[in-house]
Amino acid sequence: MRGTIGRSAVVYRLGPAAGYVLAVDHGSTQVSYRAVTLDGRLLDEGHTDVPAEAGAMVRAALRRRSRTGPLRAVVVAVPDVVTPEGGRGDPVVDERTRAAVDGLGLPAGAAVLIENNVNCAAIAELREGVAGSRDTFVYLQVGVGIGAGVVVNGQLVRGVNGAAGELARLAYPWTDERPAGHEALEARLGSPGLLRRMWTKWSTGDGPPPDDAVALFALAGQGHPLAADLVREHAQEVGKVAASLTAVLDPGLVVLGGGVGANPLLTGGVVATLAGLSWPTEVVVGRLGDRATVLGAAQLARDLGVRRAVVAL
Repeated sequence: MRGTIGRSAVVYRLGPAAGYVLAVDHGSTQVSYRAVTLDGRLLDEGHTDVPAEAGAMVRAALRRRSRTGPLRAVVVAVPDVVTPEGGRGDPVVDERTRAAVDGLGLPAGAAVLIENNVNCAAIAELREGVAGSRDTFVYLQVGVGIGAGVVVNGQLVRGVNGAAGELARLAYPWTDERPAGHEALEARLGSPGLLRRMWTKWSTGDGPPPDDAVALFALAGQGHPLAADLVREHAQEVGKVAASLTAVLDPGLVVLGGGVGANPLLTGGVVATLAGLSWPTEVVVGRLGDRATVLGAAQLARDLGVRRAVVAL
């Protein structure tokens, strides 16, 4: 005996009129944006190395999108801790973040979410990058500063005060002879610290000194003895930070990113140091490079935009 055939299933999808979302990576030295539809199609993107021009760039992008449909959500990624409601943040940092977002000239009433830039990069590597099917990992960003995006069971771990992954605040150094300093670890492991150590060791016999970390790594790749030693030492230091993270989280995967962290010359030293200090942990370089933050912000914007579009139906 067969039952009666019911109505055919109705499948709904988000059409062009459903609107779009905007992602902005508001760094301290550059700003980029990405406008996408709710189903992920790229509408527009742009970049400036002059943060003071960010507002004009974003407003021009919004004017171009005026016939695309409603702006459903905006996510702005910033290189600071983002204090959640109920959390206790730094008033100076909070004011700096508000000023950066206000300067973009976003439409009044727009749904705006502010997120830490490293957290956004971690989301991008989760959904579009090397994390693949792994739902627990740490995205370790090493560049001018250091920071980590922590993903557990597919969800960002932000912390009560929004400060999860703020590695700059790890106690360093931890010795009897010297007291730990405020953000001393970032002062050592950020690229300015690497260059300061270089200057203390570089001599005229080593040739013209490199101007920045990129040039230092290039020299190391060419076999320059002192440059190679400095990069090897830096990789070991980053490996110690990775070991600290795995001791607490045991994530199974560390994704390296950032202007220094993504350099393949760093990976081997991080792997070796981590292997000697902690549990078996895979270490890979992120796939998305310096686009990771804006791509992750776009993913979060789409999540928020879809929810708002569904509620509006």
